[in-house]
Order: sequence, then C-alpha cells, then structure tokens
Amino acid sequence: MAGKTLENLFLDTLKDIYYAERKIVKALPKMARGAQSPELKAAFEQHRDETEGQIERLQQVFELLGKRAQGKTCAAIEGILEEGEEILEEFKGQPALDAGLAAAAQAVEHYEISRYGTLRRWAQVLGMDEVVKLLDATLQEESKTDETLTKLADQVVNEKALQAA
Repeated sequence: MAGKTLENLFLDTLKDIYYAERKIVKALPKMARGAQSPELKAAFEQHRDETEGQIERLQQVFELLGKRAQGKTCAAIEGILEEGEEILEEFKGQPALDAGLAAAAQAVEHYEISRYGTLRRWAQVLGMDEVVKLLDATLQEESKTDETLTKLADQVVNEKALQAA
C-alpha cells in the first residue's frame, strides 16, 4: 500500500473546504434574514455572492488537478454553522442577536482563512502556481470579510447590544 502524500492531504483538504463553502452559501441567506442591522444583513448578502465565486474557483482548482469537484463532509463547519443556528434561535428579536451573528460569521471566516492559508502554502510547495493564484484570491476575500465583520462589530452591533443591556 502506497503511503499518503502531501498531494493526498491537499486533495482531502480541498474536498473539505469545497463541502464547507457549499454549506456556507446555503447558510448565509438565513443569517441575512435573521440579522437586524441593515449593515450586517448587507455584509451577509455580499459574502454570499463572494462565496459563489469562491466555489467556482475551487471547481477550477479541481479541474486543474484533473479531478472531479466533490466535497468531503466537514465536521468542523457543521459544528460552527450549528452554533450560528443556535444563536439565531436563542437570540431572535433580542438586542444581542447581531453581535452573536457577527461572532458566528467570524468563526466561519477564521476557519476558512486557516484552510485557505494552508492550502495555498501546500500548493506553493507542490509547485501548483495557477492553484496558488486561485486560492490566494479567495484567501484575500475571506480576510477582507473578517475585517468587515470586525468593523461592524466594533462600530455597530456590539454597541447596540451593550446599550440595550
């Protein structure tokens, strides 16, 4: 039996993030509907559009590798999204809802940033220059989304949650 290689690990992790992105794109509209702040709602809607582009980039990566685009169940994203669902249910209509949704969305972003950073580095090591470019584009978007969520938390949603306390 051949040993598992970095290429195998890269492909497994690629399948993981592909699954995660497809789950995220389905969760974002629900988060947008649940958000009370127009700014947070808009951020979720914008990120949904970006996520669709990220899925397309991942499909391009699979194509470059000569593989069929397919996901592999990602327990981590399942758990993170479940926490977001709990916040939506437990804090519905409450002043702290948006602060909780922003935090849940940042947990998603941090997971994605971690995965894309790792995949980009492995692609560099494996000499996959075109793949590096695609993954880097997504990594930059995820980092920007994280910054946007931090700004919204600091300037809008945390303050509203605090004032209502």
